[in-house]
Amino acid sequence: MAHLIKIGHSQCIRVPQALIKQANLQDKEFDIQVVDNGLLITPLKQVRKGWEEQFKCIPAAEIEQDFNLRHSPLDHSAELATGEAWEW
Repeated sequence: MAHLIKIGHSQCIRVPQALIKQANLQDKEFDIQVVDNGLLITPLKQVRKGWEEQFKCIPAAEIEQDFNLRHSPLDHSAELATGEAWEW
C-alpha cells in the first residue's frame, strides 16, 4: 500500500519497493494524470534514449560533411501508403 506523506509544503506518495519492482518502474520518469477517483501514474516513453551518446561517437569529419550530398533521398512511399505511423 502506498502512503501520502508531507515534505515541506508538498506532499509525496511513498510507494513500496515491491510495487515498484512489480511494475518495472525503477529509475523512470513519470506522467501523472487525474482520473475519476485517483491518480494514474505511467512511465514516460524514452524513444530517443541513448541518441546523445551515439551522436558523440560520430567523427568530427563526418559531422562537417553535408549529409544530403553523401546520401540519396530515402523513399518512404511504401510506409506512407500503408498508413503506418512513424515514431520519431
